[in-house]
Amino acid sequence: MPKRALVEHRPWLLASLAASLAFFVVSKGLVLSEPMPELYLAILKGAGVGFLAVYAWVRHPEADAKILSLVMAFGALGDALLEIFFELGAGAFLVGHLIACVLYLRNRRSTYPASQLGASVALLIGTPLVSWLLTHDPMVLLYSVALGAMAACAWSSRFSRYRVGLGAVLFVVSDWLIFGRMGVPAIKPLADWLVWPVYYSGQFLIATGVIQTLRSDTN
Repeated sequence: MPKRALVEHRPWLLASLAASLAFFVVSKGLVLSEPMPELYLAILKGAGVGFLAVYAWVRHPEADAKILSLVMAFGALGDALLEIFFELGAGAFLVGHLIACVLYLRNRRSTYPASQLGASVALLIGTPLVSWLLTHDPMVLLYSVALGAMAACAWSSRFSRYRVGLGAVLFVVSDWLIFGRMGVPAIKPLADWLVWPVYYSGQFLIATGVIQTLRSDTN
């Protein structure tokens, strides 16, 4: 990576990683003797993916990068709102998933091997199915249809499956952990520690994976 790019763009990724780590440490009460005020915690939580939105916006001039930035922005909004108004946060994520579907459909692969097509179908169907089995909640099912569509479209897009595809799968897993925490009390202790690292890792892989592909197109 050119020195200029390191100076101008990597700080956004570093800021994202720092904010994500800070939220995890603070939210688990590992450094503060008293809980952080809810509003401040929500802002810190949103900053992790919010910096990824800035990274995507400044890292590449094409429209797909701007769409990715919008996806990340709705993710950041969802992160923050979940701490205050859970339903509004879920709504922001749903909108983000639909925008992500547009991005991935704009970047479809020219061919689909049977095994990869099967994986996409499994994500499309399996995501809402597992979500329903965990919660039996119609609203969760509605949200999970969009989540599954996002993951299926990501997996079948031309972006790297080892980054963007895997990132989308991690996003699904993080939501399954949330739904399991809602419907299966025994899962809660484990889910409380895993949801954020799994979710943020997925978003980081998606953001950097998409940008890497877009930049390789212009090199």
